Amino acid sequence: MSRAVRLGAFIVATLAVLAAGVFIIGNRRYLFSSTYRLKAEFDNAAGLDPGADVRVAGVHRGTVRSIDLPPRPGEKIVVAMDLDASTQDIIKKDSLASVETEGLIGDKYVAVSFGSAEADKVQDGDTIRGQPTLEISSLIKKTSEFLESGQKTMKNVTQATSGVGGMVAEAKEGATSFNENMEALKHNFFLRGFFKKRGYEDSAELTKYEITRLPRNAPLKNFTFPAKQLFDKPDTAKLKNEKSLKPAGDYLADNKTGLAVVVGYTGMAGDTERNLVLSEARAMVIRNYLAENFQLDDTRLKTLGMGEKSGASSKDDWGAIEIIVYPTGTPMPPAKQPEEKLKKAAKK
Repeated sequence: MSRAVRLGAFIVATLAVLAAGVFIIGNRRYLFSSTYRLKAEFDNAAGLDPGADVRVAGVHRGTVRSIDLPPRPGEKIVVAMDLDASTQDIIKKDSLASVETEGLIGDKYVAVSFGSAEADKVQDGDTIRGQPTLEISSLIKKTSEFLESGQKTMKNVTQATSGVGGMVAEAKEGATSFNENMEALKHNFFLRGFFKKRGYEDSAELTKYEITRLPRNAPLKNFTFPAKQLFDKPDTAKLKNEKSLKPAGDYLADNKTGLAVVVGYTGMAGDTERNLVLSEARAMVIRNYLAENFQLDDTRLKTLGMGEKSGASSKDDWGAIEIIVYPTGTPMPPAKQPEEKLKKAAKK
């Protein structure tokens, strides 16, 4: 074999090894960092593939290692994940995993939530609980039911010519059905953009951390921010000036405190019930920002939507945000039940 042939074979072999190395490293993003194995169980993992992202509070911190079918019917799919070792301080045994989609038709990834402060840390090989995956088919079904309900309402109103009483009864029944469908469709993938314009995507999240009242203890510290300073518009919960919250975030991170409550208010303009929902959304958005950007115990960070701000009269008054901090040992007020809001909407 000539020298030129041997040299050519050596170059080809070297390029092949380099290409294989690039491929392996590209598929093992955490090859050179400390990781641990975590598993999650799902009823359905449609669209999820090995190599998909694993995100903790929206930040990429791992990769799906494998997806194993159950050995027999009735059992769950097991998704094995490799996560960065630093996440063991925030992922606990009561953390939840869910299969999410990037945008409307984007790639699937696994989202893992923070655990509670009092729960034990996960260990290598532990299994956490998976939340049910929202199917596109179920969304289409809900949309279809919503459209059918609207058609039925219009048909009933048109045909109810036998008397005013009958027409009112039919219209009331249709309106109740409409409200119920709208509440369900707040979770709908296709309508998420409507709520996103107002600063939040899922109305079910508004009462997740909400309490029914403020504690009776005297507060340790009170931060007050005009809503106009924090939010983009008077009728949204979309943040525009997050840096204004830094003094409150630093105080919560640097001091030993008890319960902290983010209280939301709106101005007087607009519908009272919608303003109540908006105040809950504003409190939730502020609470999530503080929890995600400051090192604090978010299990003691709660929300309370108060609706319209008492005494607000000018259209320029958008309301306010208060962050009220209480000393250690402050009892936790009862949590607000989401069902209360649903029942209230159904009665209207």
